[in-house]
Amino acid sequence: MSGTPPPTGGFVRRIGLFQATAINMSQMCGIGPFVTIPLMVAAFGGPQAVIGFVAGAVLALADGLIWAELGASLPGSGGSYVYLRQAFQYRSGRLMPFLFVWTAMLFIPLIMSTGVVGFVQYLGYLAPDMGRTTGDLVGLGMIALVVLLLWRGIEHIARITTVMWAVMIASVALVIIASATHFSADRAFTYPSGAFELTSNHFWLGFAAGLTIGIYDYLGYNTTAYMGAEIKNPGRTLPRSIIFSIVGIMAIYLLLQIGTLGVIDWQRMTDPGDIASTSVASAVLEKAWGKGAADVVTVLILITAFASVFTGLLGGSRVPYDAARDRVFFRPYAKLHPKHRFPTLGLATMGVITAIGFLIGRHTDLATLIQLLTTVMVLVQALAQIAAATVLRRRQPGLRRPYRMWLYPVPGFVALVGWLVIYGYADKNSPGRHPIEWSLAWLALGCVAFVVWARFEKVWPFGPREVREEYVERPVGEGVGAA
Repeated sequence: MSGTPPPTGGFVRRIGLFQATAINMSQMCGIGPFVTIPLMVAAFGGPQAVIGFVAGAVLALADGLIWAELGASLPGSGGSYVYLRQAFQYRSGRLMPFLFVWTAMLFIPLIMSTGVVGFVQYLGYLAPDMGRTTGDLVGLGMIALVVLLLWRGIEHIARITTVMWAVMIASVALVIIASATHFSADRAFTYPSGAFELTSNHFWLGFAAGLTIGIYDYLGYNTTAYMGAEIKNPGRTLPRSIIFSIVGIMAIYLLLQIGTLGVIDWQRMTDPGDIASTSVASAVLEKAWGKGAADVVTVLILITAFASVFTGLLGGSRVPYDAARDRVFFRPYAKLHPKHRFPTLGLATMGVITAIGFLIGRHTDLATLIQLLTTVMVLVQALAQIAAATVLRRRQPGLRRPYRMWLYPVPGFVALVGWLVIYGYADKNSPGRHPIEWSLAWLALGCVAFVVWARFEKVWPFGPREVREEYVERPVGEGVGAA
């Protein structure tokens, strides 16, 4: 077998570096920072909330380097599914990739549902008399429109994504510029007593909550990794799109957070009755440039929110396809649209789960939804993928690695600590919600589903383990055996 990546299974490589970076950035900087700045301030209890975005950036970059190495080496459709399948096939057969797809079918749509919640939240600034039922219907209609627009070929979607990326850049740039024109250093950098008291349990609870919110805001730096089979020259494009998008979004978030805190008193952001607690960017624009400008930029923010849901479902819908095509998930998910070549059932399923998550988020609160999706994601994706990078270096030394993560294994260790902090403090930051228990229950249900599926498919533990090293470079004439 040569070092050339295996066939893409019907996908076409049409996405270049600019479009790939735009897809990542559009997914990362959707509605997230516009709705989580007040949550971050509430978690820390003051403008020192900037710490949360910095910590989130450090974790995103450390984890992003892991994604960059794995994505460049294994550029298949499905992202983590491919990486976990290759790394853990030697001992547990198809268990880990199956569990990843099982959990991804939940946490990816939940991430998208938070974007829809934020969309409706900001729409409330333009339509303050909008009732809860109307808001629910608007959110469901938005999800239906996203699915409808994704029901087409990838070449059309790439052009749409580039336009949405430009709108996203315009919306955040206008908020940053507006905040700069009315910036008060005293307001932004005057901290409450004990803000940096590292011996206080309150500080570390706030830090854990802030880290969770921060990494949520950066999620999406890996979107193009799920689309590895549709990326041009993935060995170079994937790592660059991940690193460029993280660095770019980090700069945007810091300017956005500090600028906002320099215009709006942080106490207003923690007051549920104040518009700054739900539509802080609109409040900044209204104070800086007046209501008319605030209305215009709010429309751009709504388009940005739409773009994040659009790109998230674009990448996420590819996850179950490759797994099902390789008989590692339910077979109906292996079908592509006969004309436009996109996974129909994966897109439809994630659209439905997004709608359910949106309704849950609307009738509980956004912070709880964020805690739930991060705890579900940590176990089978984040932690398992850190291990996968190490396992693959040992098990597949002949794997072509166009990119190797910098300072290995330091990024893996930093990411491990960060994800464990998020998971360990989840219940303490969500009293009465029990996100850890829900994540473990979903994982246990996935194990039961795997046993039933494995029995039907007659694979390990009800059949032999199959080892397929299809990405490994081998001398001509040397085959790949089964174990």
